[in-house]
Amino acid sequence: MGESSAGETDGAPDGDIGEEIAADPSDMVGLLGHLYRGQMDRVTTWRSRLDQTTYWAVTIMAAILTWAFSSPDNPHYLLLVGMGTLCVFLFVETRRYRAYDVWRERVRLLEQDLFAQMLDPDEALSHDEWRRRIGDDLRTPAVKVTLFTAFARRLSRVYFPFLLVLLAAWLVRITAFEPDESWRATAAIPGVSGTVVVGVVAATYLVLAAVSAYYLFWEPSGEFHEREQSDPWKE
Repeated sequence: MGESSAGETDGAPDGDIGEEIAADPSDMVGLLGHLYRGQMDRVTTWRSRLDQTTYWAVTIMAAILTWAFSSPDNPHYLLLVGMGTLCVFLFVETRRYRAYDVWRERVRLLEQDLFAQMLDPDEALSHDEWRRRIGDDLRTPAVKVTLFTAFARRLSRVYFPFLLVLLAAWLVRITAFEPDESWRATAAIPGVSGTVVVGVVAATYLVLAAVSAYYLFWEPSGEFHEREQSDPWKE
């Protein structure tokens, strides 16, 4: 009995195997289940990387706050160093979030257009060409969100509150700890006047606040949302 050629399996060319499997509902459902579990594993892995970055950011912030307020002789500019460190973690997490979103998008397409349709077939599909979208992305994976969008998401959801805590601590440190001196004197660091330091900090926070506010007023695709008051779940 002759052996099959390298480009064939059971008499079918390699390029037709996927088409044959897609034509069999039982095989298709089984493979989609494996695909979903595989994508969920990647989502979980990248989610843990995001959480790890946030964990280290919180740890460093807590250590800096503890040290800065442990003695009046400790310099206030360590809190400024903490702000800069959080910004570095924010940029690292922004990059990781863009990779995480690649796998998250595939999982959401399967949930919205396969599982949701199976459970509630009366509703229209969220994406008519969801299979083509997943297929194209499996062939040529690509980042889905821009750098700015990823930055705005992580800033508004996680890092802006942390930065506000450090800002409040810094303001207390240069005012309440030195009640007999003006803020211009207490905010100064070696080689830089207090006015310049306050101006740079204020400008930085205004930019971050603008980015965060822009994101909060712009509803991204695929995010959680509130149900309408007439929703039957609320009745």
